Amino acid sequence: MATEVWAPLFSLVGVALGGGLTALSQRATQRSAERLEQRRQASATSEARRTERLQAIKDFITCAQDAERAAYRRPEAWGDDDDWTAAASAAMTRLWIAERHLVLVGSARLHAPVHSYGRALNQAVWREIGDVEVNEHLEEQKTAFMSAARASLASA
Repeated sequence: MATEVWAPLFSLVGVALGGGLTALSQRATQRSAERLEQRRQASATSEARRTERLQAIKDFITCAQDAERAAYRRPEAWGDDDDWTAAASAAMTRLWIAERHLVLVGSARLHAPVHSYGRALNQAVWREIGDVEVNEHLEEQKTAFMSAARASLASA
């Protein structure tokens, strides 16, 4: 008779223990899946930001090339150069917008080199460089910018 009393109790304990272990296992699996999803989202966000930074660098380089071309095409004498002035002003406006965007999305160590290179381009376009050749005036800032851009992409 004693066995008949304990048998249902053992059965109930077995069901409870099995249910508890199942619930614990499901919870552990759920948490593991949540952590995996968080890592996946963090990785996707990181890659999207890197892509955005890369595009901002490309845009800045494109605008810098336009500004450099304007500096090389500058007429020697001021006067009847309204077309060049309009094109140069537009190129510099695009450059400054690209610079601000790069400062916004780029790493902090990129801020000073991008600004210095932009300023050097501005000086070259408007001939605030005296008798120094355009490429000679730009070389140091261009090299510093490219090194900083490369480093910022490598660390991202």
